[in-house]
Amino acid sequence: MGERLRIGDPPIEITVRRHSKARRLTLRVAHATAEVVLTAPTRTPMAALERFADSRLGWVRSCLAKRPSVVSIEPGAVLPVGGEPVTLAQGRGRTALRAGNRLFVPGEGARYSSKVKAWVIDEARAAVTEAADRYADRLGRPYTAITLRDPRSRWGSCSSEGRLMFSWRLLFAPPVVLDYVAAHEVAHLVELNHSPRYWALLNDLFDGVDEGQRWLRSDDAAQLHRYQF
Repeated sequence: MGERLRIGDPPIEITVRRHSKARRLTLRVAHATAEVVLTAPTRTPMAALERFADSRLGWVRSCLAKRPSVVSIEPGAVLPVGGEPVTLAQGRGRTALRAGNRLFVPGEGARYSSKVKAWVIDEARAAVTEAADRYADRLGRPYTAITLRDPRSRWGSCSSEGRLMFSWRLLFAPPVVLDYVAAHEVAHLVELNHSPRYWALLNDLFDGVDEGQRWLRSDDAAQLHRYQF
């Protein structure tokens, strides 16, 4: 089990991560998870870590206060689906069913949440597959597989074997953002790097590169993690 610090009143728990290559103390607050991480050189005394963390207490509390409020998955909650608000409602039967701007979901508690998540993943898979197919066809470079996951620090990836990975939370982003991420990863089928040639290729493939990048770098992107399944 890793090292932990508790500072302040009320206390804030900090995860300590020691690295042999670290040359100074750094503190980071994960916007999506609210985890506070202190990275330190391997042999830094715990007392020094405590003093450093305590000196940054105000900054940590400020970062945590700026995090988006959590949305519980239950009837009445609203999900942004492809740029449109969809209200969750109590449903019957075995599966979720969308009717206009409402999603009727059977079950209660964890079962309700799991069915909403399954529906979101199915919709996200359809959306990213359509986009990836479209851009792969333009390039004439097929991918080998698509997987959907829920990573915290990236929205997509492309392996050297041509496997594409996307965050299913992209379904909650504006359509242009999902399209940008799909085009971004598909372009890596040709250039598995971020060289000038890669960016030239991507800009030829997709017109909204700047718009997609701005959105993903904004506070709006962090909002995609506020929906707790």
